[in-house]
Amino acid sequence: MTELFTAPFLRVEQPRRGPAARTRYRVLDDAGTVLAVAAETGERSRAETLKTVFPGKSGIDARAVLLTDPDGSPLLVVDKAAGRTLITLRAPDGAVLGTYTAHHAGRKFALRDAEDRPVGGLDGDLARRNFTVTDPSGATAGTIRKRFAGVATHLLTTADKYVVTIGADVAEPLRTFVVAGAIAMDLALHEAKEVT
Repeated sequence: MTELFTAPFLRVEQPRRGPAARTRYRVLDDAGTVLAVAAETGERSRAETLKTVFPGKSGIDARAVLLTDPDGSPLLVVDKAAGRTLITLRAPDGAVLGTYTAHHAGRKFALRDAEDRPVGGLDGDLARRNFTVTDPSGATAGTIRKRFAGVATHLLTTADKYVVTIGADVAEPLRTFVVAGAIAMDLALHEAKEVT
């Protein structure tokens, strides 16, 4: 297990990029050390690339992001299906680790393991910027906070920054759901910059 899955605090940053560029993230610890990087997998068709240039609908496309350690060893795949209701966590070999399934307008997600058993929930605020991850009993396992970088940055670029905190006693697979939560929520809810 890497430090990515044991750190109590993470920063997840999506660098500023043009709308047609591939999705990328960096995951850092509290000292700013890069623990993982993530990049979109697969190639986009010309039509899919053009859709990302025009705001409003790019977030409904299917998209997968591969997390690797800084040396390039694969750790985890965050696989968002078309739409905004299902995100699957996969091992590097493609095996399903669990799912985020959206309920209530993308503000509440049920977290289920590979055998489709409930392992917790993820609840967001009205703006879908701050999330609390809970275990099956409702106890807080972690939090995900999206930092606001200003109106122009929010509307016109893909630059996003998240702060993730994880409780010390959170066990697997819930710990992985918290670690991957910022990227999962960004793909589902914030990748499309809706100016209209």
